[in-house]
Amino acid sequence: MSELRTRIGRAAAATAGGLLLGVLTNLAQGWLPGDWNQIANSGAVWSAVAFAAGAVLYPRGSVTQAALGGLGAEVGLVVGYYGYAEFGRDGMGDLSAPLLWLGMACVAGPLFGVAGHWWRRGRTKRTRVTAVAALAGLFGMEGLMYAWVLHYAPQAWTCLALALLIPLLMARALVERVLTLAVAVGFALVAFGLVVLPLQALSA
Repeated sequence: MSELRTRIGRAAAATAGGLLLGVLTNLAQGWLPGDWNQIANSGAVWSAVAFAAGAVLYPRGSVTQAALGGLGAEVGLVVGYYGYAEFGRDGMGDLSAPLLWLGMACVAGPLFGVAGHWWRRGRTKRTRVTAVAALAGLFGMEGLMYAWVLHYAPQAWTCLALALLIPLLMARALVERVLTLAVAVGFALVAFGLVVLPLQALSA
């Protein structure tokens, strides 16, 4: 029973943290100057929250628990962001955007929750490299989006710098850093093709 309560408490903490950060990212869009407001609610930043949930809240839990924690964090972000837009601002408009992001949260949340768990607890080089490369690749994808789609050069360089720094700082050894960088480049290109280009087609 105590273990069940612990699991429920961690999932609740991940969801509550997501809700709070969702509200803060909505507010940050008004605080950040110019085009920097795009960074506040970027997919990479939100997925990093799920990654952190999997790494911090589930150091000894199972992969399934980390996936659920990541899911709670991402759903909380979407609900917090659009909930504040609805009740704290002028309304969120139609439901197409929140439903789209909620659907993406149900995919990204578990994936990056597991990635965070693998980074913290991964016993093999493959799992650790995959975990860190997934996070770095997502920032790489956003860097490509800012560079080639939105033409925001400072934001592009910032995301690409993070894509480089994440493997250098988070991988455990030189060989893993090199492998992680290489895999992250592949992940960034694949994510750009599978996520950014279809979203641009939908919004066109």
